Amino acid sequence: MKTVIMAGGRGTRISALFPDIPKPLIPLDGVPVLEREIISLASQGFNDIILTIGYRASQIMDYFGDGSRLGVHIEYFVEETPLGNAGALFKLGLDEDFLLLIADALFDIDFNRFVRYHREKGGLATLFTHPNSHPYDSGLVIAAQDSSVTAWLSKEDARPQWYKNRVNAGLHVISPEALRLSGIDATAVGTEQDGKTVKVDLDRQILKPLCGSGRMFCYDSPEYVKDMGTPDRFAGVERDFIRGVVAAKNLRTAQKAIFMDRDGTVNKLVGFLRSPEEFELLPGVSEAVKLINASGYLAILATNQPVIARGEVTFDTLETIHNKMETCLGQDGAYLDALYFCPHHPHKGYAGEVPELKMDCECRKPKPGMLLTAAHDYNIDLEKSWMIGDMESDILAGKAAGCKTVFIGQGDFGQDMTSVSLLEAVQQILQFS
Repeated sequence: MKTVIMAGGRGTRISALFPDIPKPLIPLDGVPVLEREIISLASQGFNDIILTIGYRASQIMDYFGDGSRLGVHIEYFVEETPLGNAGALFKLGLDEDFLLLIADALFDIDFNRFVRYHREKGGLATLFTHPNSHPYDSGLVIAAQDSSVTAWLSKEDARPQWYKNRVNAGLHVISPEALRLSGIDATAVGTEQDGKTVKVDLDRQILKPLCGSGRMFCYDSPEYVKDMGTPDRFAGVERDFIRGVVAAKNLRTAQKAIFMDRDGTVNKLVGFLRSPEEFELLPGVSEAVKLINASGYLAILATNQPVIARGEVTFDTLETIHNKMETCLGQDGAYLDALYFCPHHPHKGYAGEVPELKMDCECRKPKPGMLLTAAHDYNIDLEKSWMIGDMESDILAGKAAGCKTVFIGQGDFGQDMTSVSLLEAVQQILQFS
């Protein structure tokens, strides 16, 4: 599979730090960021690379040459006239699905896993999406249950009151068919029309029109992808790289997680929570989740929701409740890497119950099904992970999965540690670790 890396930007926001260097050559711990991207690709077998370049193109070509030094083959497409961030795609003669990446971010992801997901979905485009610490001023991707993208909201667009923290990271797998369906005349790109050069915008003209078609999907991942386009962001990314955070987040590496119950652990306990209006984060929860985010652990929520099987809450309402939770956390700079819920309930006889969900399942705590599924999904080493909860079922589920546990509440279930709040529990874990 070919990999196209868009490397033509000027990097105006970070030029104060590096005034004479094209953005792809900005050194990250002594090595250009684009070189680190290529090293990551080459280590996973992606060695057929096209660089689209423009600003200070000769410096980039002189540095990388034909790519043999890095074990790859590099071709160049030089934009003598700027074509927009996707105009070059119409000039490359691409005839099979390709990776499309950006050269102004640091990432280390399992590309084979990403591509495999794209092929399983069979769509025209797959977006690498992830949560971040500032969803309130980021573009949001909204998807259906099958992960097909239904809407893509720019940061300037109106957005719902409550939303899932899912942001496009700028990494894609795209079929050439998506280019053809855009209706853009490849021969016109780069020509003058009405006194202006014809350019192509990737998001606005190629990807966003696929929203709602069922042919574009999002790939949610907790792996490391961060823009380094400003001095502050560059400093943060470099710190993460030196600390080993970047490589550790690649899903080829075994992960460790802090699993959290929801009711009574993350939000105030109100019995069976049935509406978004009843949801309220407990004090210190956002700070606790931020500590997890910065620690190298994945922050994963696992909650029993029998109200679904009992017919008291719909899946749509539960989604709104969880969107409120993610919105509130995001406003405080915190995020969940994943969320699992069990909709089942074993006991019958409730008015309005959903018969097909009335079962003795493997995911309802104290059974460990949700934790085991998360471990499969994200390559989690459960023996290095923790479960925090306020009920005996949380502790038993954690132990059944092989995790260490922290109990928030009253009682003694033979747990490893006890605490009075999620924040205190996380602080204890991080100190213990």
